Amino acid sequence: MTVNLSRLSCLGEALRDACITYQTNTALIEADRHRENRQLTYRELKVEAERVAARLQQLGVEPGDRVAILMSNQSAWVISGLAGLWAGVVLVPLDYKLTAAEQLTLIAHAKPKVLITEYPVLRDFDKLGKRPDESCAVLVTEAPKRGELGGAQRWEDSAEGAFTYVPREREDLACIVYSSGTGGQPKGCMLVHDNYMEQAQVLAGMFPMDESDSYFSVLPTNHAIDFMCGMVIPFLFGACVVHQRTLRPEFIATTMKRYRVTHTALVPRILKTLKERIEEQLEERSEWQRTLLQGLMQVNDVATMREPNHALSRNLLKPIHDRFGGQLRQIFVGGAFVDPELAEYFYKLGLPCIIGYGLTEACTVLTVNDLQPFRSTTVGRPVEGVEIELRDVGEGGIGEVYARGRTIMRGYLDDPQATAESLTDGWLRTGDLGLMDAAGHLKLVGRRKNMIVTEGGKNIYPEDIEGVFDSVPCEELCVFASNYLWPKQELVGEQLTVVVRPKKKQKVEPLLGDLQEHNQKLVDFKRVGSYVVWKDEFPRTASMKVKRGILAEQVRASVKQADPLG
Repeated sequence: MTVNLSRLSCLGEALRDACITYQTNTALIEADRHRENRQLTYRELKVEAERVAARLQQLGVEPGDRVAILMSNQSAWVISGLAGLWAGVVLVPLDYKLTAAEQLTLIAHAKPKVLITEYPVLRDFDKLGKRPDESCAVLVTEAPKRGELGGAQRWEDSAEGAFTYVPREREDLACIVYSSGTGGQPKGCMLVHDNYMEQAQVLAGMFPMDESDSYFSVLPTNHAIDFMCGMVIPFLFGACVVHQRTLRPEFIATTMKRYRVTHTALVPRILKTLKERIEEQLEERSEWQRTLLQGLMQVNDVATMREPNHALSRNLLKPIHDRFGGQLRQIFVGGAFVDPELAEYFYKLGLPCIIGYGLTEACTVLTVNDLQPFRSTTVGRPVEGVEIELRDVGEGGIGEVYARGRTIMRGYLDDPQATAESLTDGWLRTGDLGLMDAAGHLKLVGRRKNMIVTEGGKNIYPEDIEGVFDSVPCEELCVFASNYLWPKQELVGEQLTVVVRPKKKQKVEPLLGDLQEHNQKLVDFKRVGSYVVWKDEFPRTASMKVKRGILAEQVRASVKQADPLG
């Protein structure tokens, strides 16, 4: 089955066509532990999305207005997303795992006309004593019948009046997606319909699905990978998308078996957890069983050297495949650097990981490893329509990665300076360092920018972390990505380092205790991993901003490595 989006003008039109074409197919399934919460055909999905779209129009939403969606991974997210696209709005997907204060910061920056969220989020806002500006209407899912909504409205209520479909053009703004969600300057990537349509056309051609396929949506839908791979592409093929309200391993396995899952997308952290789970269960087996499995993995690795063979791998390693439902054919992995050993482990099991490299600024992916053959050490070739160029190439052919193509964003919302720094003559400066091998595959080796990407696919900007340490009694401090201070050709285990300057005659040990105490206030993936005690005054601009680049050079020249922060 092929997909041709060239005749369509916008993402909403493409997804609306799918709902009409595949109306009797199952579109969405929402599972919760061993219970199924809901199941919708494409016809029923269309009715639900039109109901919510009518609600938006009833609230006065006009084409081009912004509608933010802030909720956990569930069918209501997808329904709301379709509703917004069909009403002609600009979607603003927000990260459910940020703190309430961080979420409110992004909402204030995006200025949506409507926020669609769930009741626990509303309660978190109320605990802070803050809500979005009064100009932003709020629709709340799953609110208790007697729950206090304080001016918000129930998402489940029907609209008064009919829904009118609003078409958009390719160059109209489709989404504002934030690449950083912490307390610093928000960076809202402005993506147009053409960005998404071009990306969907290319990926659908590379990795076609079938009406009988089931995609397991594990990542939150606000994540660029799941928005594309877990909503847009499955719907274009009339496939089924399965959501799971809990991600405990025992329930995930049950869901994958029950719904015969064929595709999923994961970040490296989840993939790593699955590997650990498999190894724990294998430890319970006898030595000869473990030895046999290792032998079968080697046989499968040799037999699938040129390309994956799902049928063969499933027969050779049936007990392992049965743990994943027996039908899993492809795992899309991205959002962060993938350890080659981790990818190789799953390939030997016959569960190929399709490794991609992309940025929010590039819609979803720039390069993809097409598995022909499988290469664990690269992020693949540029996808059709994308050009990759290495600039400032130095020793070993390593240079900074620049990208150009129809999937590149139009800029950052209300931030011309950041836009000018990232976009030059249509080229996106990624800040990542890489080299090209003889086969045209890109290999990433480090970062030029002061940023880390966690195994969970979170972009962490050190400047945003410093606010948590504001009350630490010291003269001054500055947070850096460790690889920015001491560049190395490795992207495994990235962490943050705090450079701290004590006050005059201040003892270091109590200061470290204060740093550790404040560090614990951060969610685990944002915590600083090491420290450097610095005695000299930080270099500053005339406006008293720290000259981070100069300070980094000074630290790099004087200190070989940081000490771990307890």
